[in-house]
Amino acid sequence: MATLNVKNLPDALYRRLQKRARDRRRSVAQEVTLILEEAVGRPDVVSILELRGLGKDTWRGTDAAAHVEAERRAWD
Repeated sequence: MATLNVKNLPDALYRRLQKRARDRRRSVAQEVTLILEEAVGRPDVVSILELRGLGKDTWRGTDAAAHVEAERRAWD
């Protein structure tokens, strides 16, 4: 597992971080890990069922078969 060192962290910010961790019954390291995970962590997993209708406005009025055929001809 990697180690992260943060230099020049303002004392007031560290105290707030300590309080937040204490309030949640975590160590500062655990709290920082959770904050970073929320900020830059894994993207939300989306079910295929949630994608239903995605992009329908973009394709409104387009003949799907004609579009596919035109795409295929463009690659020949």
